[in-house]
Amino acid sequence: MEVLVSALLVFALRLLDVPLSTVRMLYMVRGERGTAAILAFFESLIWLFAITRVFAHISSPVQYVGWAAGFATGTALGMLVEGWLAPGQVLLRVITRKDAADLVRALREAGYGVTEIKGEGREGPVSLIFVVSQRRQLKKLMKMIEEFNPAAFVTVENTQRARGGYIQELHWWPGVRK
Repeated sequence: MEVLVSALLVFALRLLDVPLSTVRMLYMVRGERGTAAILAFFESLIWLFAITRVFAHISSPVQYVGWAAGFATGTALGMLVEGWLAPGQVLLRVITRKDAADLVRALREAGYGVTEIKGEGREGPVSLIFVVSQRRQLKKLMKMIEEFNPAAFVTVENTQRARGGYIQELHWWPGVRK
């Protein structure tokens, strides 16, 4: 019975440290050293507790299953948490052959900073629209673009930093700046 309880504890500990690892990596990539370091401290502490339990029952395959199942489930949970947190900013590039005045107006009325450039595409004149936004707003932005022009060409990329211009502030999310 003790071995089974230990395996469940290992599973639970992995459910904690693996999502922390996922989120820590996000903050590392975004250059947020302080947050990444704090997460790394707790991640490694939890990992040490988990591996100690495995070594305490090294001959038990149940421990290995608890470790592996916790890692797999923790990975899925980490992805869920990362999607929920959605830290950082994204750059949307929208290229449309359709006149973009209505879309630009709608985006600005919704509080987004928008830059529009006229260009020339393979089949004639196009509008290039650039929007830097909080990543949490991506689904809303994509829906607005889809409603305006389902045929628009849209690319999205993560930005490490944005300075100047206008980025919609999210008052309820700490650390998000205008």
